[in-house]
Amino acid sequence: MMSKIFWKGKKVFITGYEGFLGSNLTKTLLESEVNVCGLDIVTGRKKTILSRNDFSRMEIFRGSVENLSLINEIIKKHKIEIIFHLAAEALVEDCLKNPLKGFSTNIKGTWNILESARLNSCVKGIVIASSDKAYGSCKSLPYKEDTRLSGIHPYDVSKSCADLIAHTYYHSYRVPAAVTRCGNIFGPGDFNFSRIIPDAMRSMINNRTLMVRSDGKFTRDYIYVDDVVKGYILLAEKMHKLKLYGEAFNFSDENPVSVIDLVKIIYKICGKKANYKILKKAKYEIKHQYLSSRKARKILGWKPGHSLEEGLRKTFDWYVEILGTGKGRGKGKGKGKG
Repeated sequence: MMSKIFWKGKKVFITGYEGFLGSNLTKTLLESEVNVCGLDIVTGRKKTILSRNDFSRMEIFRGSVENLSLINEIIKKHKIEIIFHLAAEALVEDCLKNPLKGFSTNIKGTWNILESARLNSCVKGIVIASSDKAYGSCKSLPYKEDTRLSGIHPYDVSKSCADLIAHTYYHSYRVPAAVTRCGNIFGPGDFNFSRIIPDAMRSMINNRTLMVRSDGKFTRDYIYVDDVVKGYILLAEKMHKLKLYGEAFNFSDENPVSVIDLVKIIYKICGKKANYKILKKAKYEIKHQYLSSRKARKILGWKPGHSLEEGLRKTFDWYVEILGTGKGRGKGKGKGKG
């Protein structure tokens, strides 16, 4: 439950507001009558859970987080108090193909947000979206917040670097920032069909064989998008009161599962006969990753409100509605991530 007292009249800036997580967070804040400014490289997308009415209730800016002058203008003009920095080059494969773009968006974009906040005292709190990938490959699992950040490949490194930059901006300049690291987020609003859950559900709806890129043995934890939104909001609310600046928080359901077991669960929940093919083509991906969210549970009072199965059922119902009407229908075969 959001704190009405905290959020009443708050001026919030969300980068990447039309993305999967961004659109879910934006919609939640708008429903609580928060004053939202949003920045994205494309605006007015049809493939988003945001409606025209949602768009009309916020200040929208088109541009990149790589543009420091634009970020400064937005923060200064609108006297932004809370920032949720979600904009990123979000796919491992895209960063591998174009590392300079990944580094520029994910690293430069983060330091631009932090630098602008350093120069504008109106900013009272920043939540920076990192990733479990920032930890890199680790023999000791689950990842805890004090696990060393040791990304190796472009996407992972970009997140490790952004994390460390946020850390130094707090400790060197007292910029009020905290970092979130999540497992694999899923739920309504994800139109990226290179990910395993969206592609599995689209494949079932279209009676198509699901292509699994890996050997199916990669282990991940998966977390429903509404639970992540709740975690972000709780962190923003409690950041000042509990002096959480410079801290990092993992959000996970702490239920790691292999890709192949996840696929079998999805088919079972959706009442379909399993139909998939293992490709064994995944490159430069970490074999096993999962998080401990004990710190978030203890300090923030956060816990996931959905089991994996509950989240998958809700997600499948949403894809049936969207793909069944032709909205957001993807083209091509697509390959599941895993």
